[in-house]
Amino acid sequence: MRLNRLAVTDYRNLSAAVLEPAPQLTVLCGANGQGKTNLLEAVWLLTGGKSFRGAKDAELIRRGADFAVLEAAFEAGDRPQEIRLTVGAKGTQRPGRTVRLNGADRGRAASIAGTFTAVAFDPNHLSLVKGGPEGRRHFLDAALCQLYPGYLAAERRYLRVVAQKNALLKAYDITPGGDVLLETYNEALVTYGCEVMRRRAGYLDQLAPAAAANYRDISSGAEKLEIQYCPCCDPGSPEALAAKLREVKNTELRAGFCLTAPPRGSGNFN
Repeated sequence: MRLNRLAVTDYRNLSAAVLEPAPQLTVLCGANGQGKTNLLEAVWLLTGGKSFRGAKDAELIRRGADFAVLEAAFEAGDRPQEIRLTVGAKGTQRPGRTVRLNGADRGRAASIAGTFTAVAFDPNHLSLVKGGPEGRRHFLDAALCQLYPGYLAAERRYLRVVAQKNALLKAYDITPGGDVLLETYNEALVTYGCEVMRRRAGYLDQLAPAAAANYRDISSGAEKLEIQYCPCCDPGSPEALAAKLREVKNTELRAGFCLTAPPRGSGNFN
């Protein structure tokens, strides 16, 4: 994967800018507030993922403009490709982030997840080690969305079902047919939840040895890094997740919200 050219228009504080990375290493330098991080954020947005700074669409558009436009030329698998990503303000003809890939309209930017891949690191990523498991899950999901285009859809469907189940659990006693509806939601959770857990577990199986080797080199062998994924059950077994959901059913009814799910699995760093 290689980015050859990036042009941005009305993006954050950049009215117009062009980045043409060098063949080996490119360093962006300049005074504070000039837009260096904004330009790097624009590169990341080409992945189809959310801003690594957690920015909303409106924050990506330069003040006074209706649209921000990112146009990139890159190579993937020795094939030249082009992306045009537009961020539209609310009330415009096409709000939100939409994308064209090689001239073809692909709709929402998330549809090209896995086409252009990138890795971003900023000081906030230290929370991967210092913070709770939520940040580690987000890190895994961001990587998996680039590696497996279908993962983003499975994750979104899963989170949608979790939200629907939580709403049902809060109003279970006054919902006609609540038990049947709960079983329906749990069946969907098994389908999408197992896909989420399976992909996370498989990715960490590949990531853990490489991360351990890199950390061993950094520490000159003085320290050891171990990464473990601890899901709520066997990540490769729909039966195990279904059994877990049955096990906690009564407790969830008393609590009024989901108590077991792949998002509650943790990534431990030792």
